[in-house]
Amino acid sequence: MTVLVAAASRHGATFEIADAIGRALDERGLDVQVACADDVDAVGGYDAVVLGSGVYAGHWLEPARRLVLDHRDELLRVPTWLFSSGPIGAPPRPDDAHAVDVDELMTAAAARGHRVFAGRLDRDQLGFGARAMVFAFRAPDGDYRNWDAISAWAGEIADELQA
Repeated sequence: MTVLVAAASRHGATFEIADAIGRALDERGLDVQVACADDVDAVGGYDAVVLGSGVYAGHWLEPARRLVLDHRDELLRVPTWLFSSGPIGAPPRPDDAHAVDVDELMTAAAARGHRVFAGRLDRDQLGFGARAMVFAFRAPDGDYRNWDAISAWAGEIADELQA
């Protein structure tokens, strides 16, 4: 079984989550390809898809949105899961219920599930506008990603695919 794990990531943190998901699926015996959402031309050759995006102002990045909407017919034919990365802080803000609006994408892909993972914030990677917004919202720098939760979710996907 071949699984595509793809992500749109502005500063690399979300792609690192995709890579961790790919490694966990690989460890469970699945054949995995991890890719940037921008580099995916088709999803029809895969037996399953896991697609994620960094979240900014409650929305997925355009390359990931475009991937879902442009390939919806192909995604409807394979098991598909979505994940989002973005909330930061302890506890993460915004909370999962308010972090991202993916209803349209969930429907378009007939996704089996969606998971929100906390993200990473490093002001040194941000441009002036983004730094100003981070300052205004008093967003704390740090890496809030829970690698155990990410691996566990990938394990759930592997279990479902291998059942």
